Amino acid sequence: MRSGTIETDADVTAALAALLRLDPRLQRVAEIAGPLPLRRNARGLRGLAGTIIGQQVSRASADAIFGRLCAEVAIDDAAAVLAATDEALRRAGLSRAKIVTLRAVADAIVAGRLDLTRIAAAEPEVAVAELSVIPGIGRWTAECFLLFSAGHPDVFPAGDLALQVAVGHAFDLPARPKEKAVAAAAQGWAPHRVTAARLFWAYYRAITRRDAMPVEPAG
Repeated sequence: MRSGTIETDADVTAALAALLRLDPRLQRVAEIAGPLPLRRNARGLRGLAGTIIGQQVSRASADAIFGRLCAEVAIDDAAAVLAATDEALRRAGLSRAKIVTLRAVADAIVAGRLDLTRIAAAEPEVAVAELSVIPGIGRWTAECFLLFSAGHPDVFPAGDLALQVAVGHAFDLPARPKEKAVAAAAQGWAPHRVTAARLFWAYYRAITRRDAMPVEPAG
């Protein structure tokens, strides 16, 4: 297991203390954000499938789709996912694009091209590059898988809209910063960027009364 992996609420607490020592400006953000939830997802195929399903849909929709998918398919078994019919996957509520992505993931696992255990332990840029080869998986999906399923301590999904809004608001920027600018700012929070992401998602929830923290659908 990777050193420093975020596995428990105690890990989050310790990492937040270290982050605030690293950048005292975030103390005010932390006071507004309140307690940071752990929200760890399942590992492996189940966790990646949940992240894929959660792309660009509400949490309620993702929960419903994931629950139906688990009823249709043995979601932890890549061969079973690969063998599932289009009809079964559509019945679960997957879009055509997500069917293609989920099948591509399962095919890569069955063929031995993708090892999610190894990916979870890899350096972030290596893991993101390998996952992004799969159609339908971009940086956001790869980074959220590393953050929530692998417990990686040092990734920051700078392309996430809620994080961009939260960072801009926290630092009184005149406009919502773009992904490149947020990623550059997050460099200063290494090696605790995952905790910074949790902090800014909680801050976003506090200032908007909306929870935008990506999580694996229940099921």
